[in-house]
Amino acid sequence: MKVLKFGGTSVGSVQSISTLIEIVKQEKTGGNPVVVLSAMSGVTNLLTAMAAKAEQGEDYSDDLKHIEKRHFDVIKALLPASAQNPVLTRLKIYFNELEDLLQAVFNLKELSLQTRDLILSYGERCSTAMVSHIANKHFEGSLFVDGSELIKTNSDFGSARVDTELTERLITAFYREHQDRVLFVTGFIASNAQNRVTTLGRGGSDYTAAVWAAALHASEIQIWTDVNGMMTADPRMVSKAFPLAELSYTEAMELSYFGAKVIYPPTMIPAFLKKIPIVIKNTFDPGFAGTFIKNDVRPSSLQIKGISSIDQISIINLSGSGMVGKTGFSGRLFSLLSREQINIVLITQSSSEHSITFAVKPEDAVRAVGLISKEFELELEARKLDLPEVENDLSVLAIVGENMRHTPGMSGKLFHALGRNGVNVRAIAQGSSEYNISVILTRGDLSKAVNAVHEAFFSDLKRTLNVFCLGTGNIGKTLFRQLREQSPFLDKNNDLQVKVIGMANSRLMHFDEQGIALNKWEEVLTGHGEPANLEQFVKRMKAFNLPNCVFVDNTASEAPIAYYQGVLASSISVVTCNKIGNSGTLEQYSSFKDTARRFGVDFFYETNVGAGLPIIKTLKDLMLSGDKLSRIEAILSGTISFIFNNFKGEHDFAAIVREAQEKGYTEPDPRDDLNGKDFMRKMLILARDAGYPMEAADVQIENILPDSCLHADTVAEFYEELVKNRGYFERLKAEAEGSGRVLRYIGKLENGVVRIALEMVNESHPFYMLSGSDNIISFTTERYKDRPLVVKGPGAGAEVTAAGVFADIINVGHSL
Repeated sequence: MKVLKFGGTSVGSVQSISTLIEIVKQEKTGGNPVVVLSAMSGVTNLLTAMAAKAEQGEDYSDDLKHIEKRHFDVIKALLPASAQNPVLTRLKIYFNELEDLLQAVFNLKELSLQTRDLILSYGERCSTAMVSHIANKHFEGSLFVDGSELIKTNSDFGSARVDTELTERLITAFYREHQDRVLFVTGFIASNAQNRVTTLGRGGSDYTAAVWAAALHASEIQIWTDVNGMMTADPRMVSKAFPLAELSYTEAMELSYFGAKVIYPPTMIPAFLKKIPIVIKNTFDPGFAGTFIKNDVRPSSLQIKGISSIDQISIINLSGSGMVGKTGFSGRLFSLLSREQINIVLITQSSSEHSITFAVKPEDAVRAVGLISKEFELELEARKLDLPEVENDLSVLAIVGENMRHTPGMSGKLFHALGRNGVNVRAIAQGSSEYNISVILTRGDLSKAVNAVHEAFFSDLKRTLNVFCLGTGNIGKTLFRQLREQSPFLDKNNDLQVKVIGMANSRLMHFDEQGIALNKWEEVLTGHGEPANLEQFVKRMKAFNLPNCVFVDNTASEAPIAYYQGVLASSISVVTCNKIGNSGTLEQYSSFKDTARRFGVDFFYETNVGAGLPIIKTLKDLMLSGDKLSRIEAILSGTISFIFNNFKGEHDFAAIVREAQEKGYTEPDPRDDLNGKDFMRKMLILARDAGYPMEAADVQIENILPDSCLHADTVAEFYEELVKNRGYFERLKAEAEGSGRVLRYIGKLENGVVRIALEMVNESHPFYMLSGSDNIISFTTERYKDRPLVVKGPGAGAEVTAAGVFADIINVGHSL
């Protein structure tokens, strides 16, 4: 025999009740089940509100009419007119009794817990009477059972304690007499020795089902709800949450206690004592297997079974020298709170015994402080205790699972995920059983924290990077295309999903928490974008408070640089191809690096130096491995590389510069490339990364161009000056070719000095055979002394630069 419990959503509509009947039909083939029902969805809340309104002297009649209409509409839809009268009559009697009760509360302006329980009982009574009459059409002799007559409790109205021995005798005797019928039992309600109606607290219908199952030694308890079983996390908070096939009683109880509302924690106790399996099923997807909670669970590969949370909690801190070594202090404190029925959610105490921190429901916090102040009045006056401190707007996050026992690194993984996302932990508690690690954190961080921890522990799922991009020019456009095209590869090979949540250019910005479709981003930005505002963009990015965020700067503007430090301090990684920030003051460069390190996020800027070439990474790897750097030589301007690689034979210098501009290798004014400032920035960044605390003024630059070319008023006049100075350039070329050498504009870091100058190199030099617009860099180190380590490849262009930014974004994902 099985006990089936259906929640409020399962009896909340015509369709769901029809499904309920079909489920009972299927289960009936194995014997008559006992069916326990909740009130229709939303009815208990309405009854609570009506009672409160009546106490305040407010009108509640519309709510009463609404509840009545919902029940009557279901009956009229599911029963023929000839069969409606008996159930309508019974329900009308209930609603009249309910109205009389509410009127009495209205008149007296008083609502006792006993009266409140009686008012709430009509939710289950009405729904069960209604469903049992509908079911009678399908199962002849179906019986409505008022559970309050069979479950006996003490007189703690609102959350009564069951008299197990008496209740089991009553249920067993009743079932023996009616076992040939399908019983439809009211959940949630019971009665005391004086037959006054009591209720079993939140989730009491689950408890009713467990009590009946234990009394009748049922083979199984089915809890029918509106989700596919117990999930790894709250699916409303974590889109990647998935249902669990099995849980032990302990795991299910831990998850339920810390906020998983699928099942009520006390439900497990009668089932656990009798070893009755519980299965959580979905009324709206009855074919899904659901979650089995039982004694003999199979071994699982999951490190944890789930992440649970309590949305609102308050903590009370009690400290003082009078607690140190004081035997019985904790017992005195918690006995006091227990007597006053203040539930303690979590406790943590310092090893010095100087302080105790415990968590309670927010509505209990003020009363708890008052009780403590009264109980420990003498200690407070003697200053052996400090006044209790209350902190509000907090939440609890808990990871749960039997596999946590004796598994090293579980706490480390939890705190790494939280710390990397800027989530500050206010208190920590772990039981000696190691089934649960609980942390208290700021309520506003709860969603981000749960998502970050879920990704950390359920590694089989795709990790998600939430990206916010500045710049939609050539590099930005190319990056979006690369992200779109490489998405399947990332999904298959890297278990990584990159979602562009926000994007902006100088005119428009747009956000979408679900991710902007990169196959039509231009259309979306143009059609739905709002006026661009960099300050608001950064503010909105932070306000999303998403885990694993990356701020990507694909601009060449100074404006975003001012926000880098605040972004990093908000635990958001920064990826940038913008050289201005790292080539600014040394203080600014150092602050970016220090802030990223302090807040445990990434600051990647590979494209600052060599576009898509792994120059910074190579330097970093050499230094991390303990190699000693002797010299760096580099050509880090694709424009200048192209010009001097082609300045040979009969080619004219001015013509080559013009060709470079026509090919798009130069800025609109070629002097912005030829003056060496961009090259200087790159060498400065390299020198700083190599450990030299340099400012821009420390870099020595030798001009390529004569002064008359540099100071021409317009680009056209610049070209005229190049032609006038043809002899100067020809002499340089002739000198180089005459000695079997070539001209190269080389940056060099040696002995802490950075110099950029035009040099002539012979065929033994690694830069002799350079071609096209390639960049090249050679590292001379202790290990690479005789033959330098050379990195060479395209150093300019949207494709390779975007690829470098792409690689940096993926590297952020790898470091999660």
